[in-house]
Amino acid sequence: MRYSPFKILLYIVAALLVLLGVTYLSTSKQLDNGKTQEGFFVGDVHIKYPTHESFLEVQSQDPSKLKSMDSIVDNIEGLVKDLDKDISGSDLKPKIPDFTKIDTSKVQRIKYPKDRQVFIAQLRENLQSDQCRIIHYGDSQLEGDRISGYLRNRLQGLYGGTGPGFIPIVQVYDQISANVTHSDNWMRHAYFDPTQQKFPHKKYGAYSSLSRFTEAYETVDSLLLDSLKLSKATIDIGIPTKSYPLLRTFNTIGLHYGNALAPTSVKVYNDGQLIKSEQLIADGAYHKLAIHLAETPSHLKIELESKISPDFYGITLDGKGGISLDNVAMRGSSGTIFAGTNSGNFQKMYQQLQPKLLIFQYGGNSVPYIKDSLEVAEYASYLKNHINWVKRKSNNANVIFIGPSDMTTNENGKMRTYPLLPYLNQTLQKMCTENGIAFWSMFDAMGGENSMQHWVDQGLAANDYTHFSPSGTKIISELFFLSLYLDLKNKK
Repeated sequence: MRYSPFKILLYIVAALLVLLGVTYLSTSKQLDNGKTQEGFFVGDVHIKYPTHESFLEVQSQDPSKLKSMDSIVDNIEGLVKDLDKDISGSDLKPKIPDFTKIDTSKVQRIKYPKDRQVFIAQLRENLQSDQCRIIHYGDSQLEGDRISGYLRNRLQGLYGGTGPGFIPIVQVYDQISANVTHSDNWMRHAYFDPTQQKFPHKKYGAYSSLSRFTEAYETVDSLLLDSLKLSKATIDIGIPTKSYPLLRTFNTIGLHYGNALAPTSVKVYNDGQLIKSEQLIADGAYHKLAIHLAETPSHLKIELESKISPDFYGITLDGKGGISLDNVAMRGSSGTIFAGTNSGNFQKMYQQLQPKLLIFQYGGNSVPYIKDSLEVAEYASYLKNHINWVKRKSNNANVIFIGPSDMTTNENGKMRTYPLLPYLNQTLQKMCTENGIAFWSMFDAMGGENSMQHWVDQGLAANDYTHFSPSGTKIISELFFLSLYLDLKNKK
């Protein structure tokens, strides 16, 4: 039998029309996790098939909401377009935003507890004090000093201070704010890393991770020490070339360590010249080796020698006063790990650091796994307990929580906000304001539900529909800074 081209075309058209007609028979059903699934449902059997609405894209994004997202981005984009000049220029002090050029009514504001004025007054006093350390805890959104670096530069420009703050010795991601390298025998151990076995002592310090240059031992005695050879390790600290000028200036270096169980010698060189030599305190407790210099070192080298390495919680690179801001990025964490660490060790380190502002930025890693409203409430309760645990270790520090960004998932071929994300955002805000914690909704600052698609389309977020691009990071960071600055400058 011969088939003409016309018959073949007719057959294809007929088949497509039948398939299209079946879409009118397909139904949509809401699942337990809040998502909707399309297809045919017979008992427990589900055959996926699009409905005619989704196939023909009858349902589209609200044009008015899309316009609102454009205005949010356009409103703030002009303030960050000169950021590269702040990075490469000789002027250390960043410019204060020109509020005459923006509509501040479009800026998502921070929600405060009921004692709003008391909270802001205390925060303003802390930021204006001679020394104010801020610790910014968060998930992978902070990696590489993203968001923290921008905020640090802005606050140091307002209140003084220099240096990038905390830097881990072993880094698992690119770090543009500091140039720290190490010898090959260093190993990283993070309490928040589920792939690593935890040390029984649970002494991971205020930054929840540590680095070592030898194997760890549960018990140490003279027989073990006699059987081991001395190990040497180095840490090199240079001047970064791509960070903000304020971050490239530091003269107060802190080497934070603990769990030293064997004699450990340390030598500090600057440009090859020995400037410090001593023994670390081997009593097992937390300590800080302080290195004070007259000016920023051009090339600082720390040499360590021991049979058993202490636990090193990291390095702090600060100025002599003003704002210090530590970036603590915990990939994969949901912020519910703090209370599992050693309380005495954590508090001893906080007594040395004396943080006056704690910023927590979590929630995104929990969004894909939360199944219902009960799990939302449970997560918010767990998070509250861990934040309050950390706050009790401080000297009544202010606490600000930054909620998760919009995150989207593929639903029937379209990228949609995770169904429970808006409810999680509301629940976290309620939890914070009821517990004396300020809350900033990054979700609403972006434009709310389904806004991530717009940020991706504009090149402001990555194709994973979760993380911001470099340009998007600048914008979301400036939005948070503006919301904070508007409250700080208003003394009424």
